[in-house]
Amino acid sequence: MLKVKDTLRATVHLGFDGRVFKAYHGPDAAKRFANEVRILRHLAAHGCDFVPRLLEADEKNLRIVTSNCGTRVERIDDARAQRLFAELENFGVRHDDADPRNITYRFSDGRFCLIDFEFATILPESKTEPK
Repeated sequence: MLKVKDTLRATVHLGFDGRVFKAYHGPDAAKRFANEVRILRHLAAHGCDFVPRLLEADEKNLRIVTSNCGTRVERIDDARAQRLFAELENFGVRHDDADPRNITYRFSDGRFCLIDFEFATILPESKTEPK
């Protein structure tokens, strides 16, 4: 596995099979884990196809496994980034960390995608959350 992120809040590895493994640690790790799981499930239930798919959620070890959404972008213009984060809100979610480091590019279909939903919010006016 290749380590792609190692911060005070999370460690992320990319498996050779393309899956992404994210372990939460540091302040509020359980809360951030639960929030990201909830957000990814909400987005999947609402058909959002430019975010990772949640494959596994291990509450005991505070670890998720997701599909890969491509490679991080080196540069993206502000207007395009703002449109992408605004598009997410059509699915009832505000990212709350709208930074280019959370944007990837999926070469298979030429699509910009969003990652890292630890701090995201489900908007009150969005559809009912899935169970």
